[in-house]
Amino acid sequence: MISFLEFEKPVAALEARIAELRATAADGDIDLASEIERLEKKSASLLASTYQALTPWQKTQVARHPARPHFVNYIAGAFTNFMPLGGDRLYGDDQAIIGGFAMLGNRRVMVIGHEKGHDTQTRIRHNFGMGKPEGYRKAVRLMELAGRFGLPVVTLVDTSGAFPGVEAEERGQAEAIARSTEACLALPVPMVAAIVGEGGSGGAVALASAERVLMLEHAVYSVISPEGASSILWRTADKAPDAAEAMKMTAQDLLKLGVIDRIVPEPMGGAHRDPLRTAVSLGAAIGEELDALAKVKAADLVRRREERFLAIGA
Repeated sequence: MISFLEFEKPVAALEARIAELRATAADGDIDLASEIERLEKKSASLLASTYQALTPWQKTQVARHPARPHFVNYIAGAFTNFMPLGGDRLYGDDQAIIGGFAMLGNRRVMVIGHEKGHDTQTRIRHNFGMGKPEGYRKAVRLMELAGRFGLPVVTLVDTSGAFPGVEAEERGQAEAIARSTEACLALPVPMVAAIVGEGGSGGAVALASAERVLMLEHAVYSVISPEGASSILWRTADKAPDAAEAMKMTAQDLLKLGVIDRIVPEPMGGAHRDPLRTAVSLGAAIGEELDALAKVKAADLVRRREERFLAIGA
């Protein structure tokens, strides 16, 4: 059962009507096939027109959809032979950031990403995808391991931001984020990052400082959440839609600004309507980018990352 967002209410009404007609047709001898088909076409057309004109705030809602695929879904749909590696060898194992060896097609890679969880229990276990210092230190360890073995690094970014709790600050959150960003920039192997849901603040940049940054069609990527920006600028979270518009946080805006390199299309109605198809498309796009980077020398990879980020905003 699809959970409809606020702006999808007209589509939800049509889908409810279609369900009623199907139930009526199943219970009796009335032939409602033509009417059901007509409404299905109308619903599909309305869904398409709605998603072709999404505002930045509506895209933010899609990026946060509770059924949107997360790290574990992409691992299951785009990668094979995933072998998770845990712990930072300093403090513990943060479940908000997961990583390990995997196969992407015929290529062995190191894949690292945020995991938000899909229900109350898993969201608490994964801390809603908000990484702690030990999570980013684990990412550093895995990136350095990939560098030693000559494996490309793939990161899947989906976090509202790094965990801001007192215990995280006590364990050096800012330093851990900085070290993770530094590890990305210094990698001697190809790195491709994909923003698959929310890309929030330094918690996202710490895993997205790659030479190629991809973004799903309805994902968002920003220095702060729209609600946070609204609270700072207008002293209220009610202006979040205006903040989202001003921040240029959609994939389409960021591609124009040169912050990302490629947009990966989502199924009509968002990734949550067909997670497997989304995972397959994303895997194919990442594979193409890694193919293009396969013969680039280590020094050139590092130089490209440096030049790429220095050019943003110039």
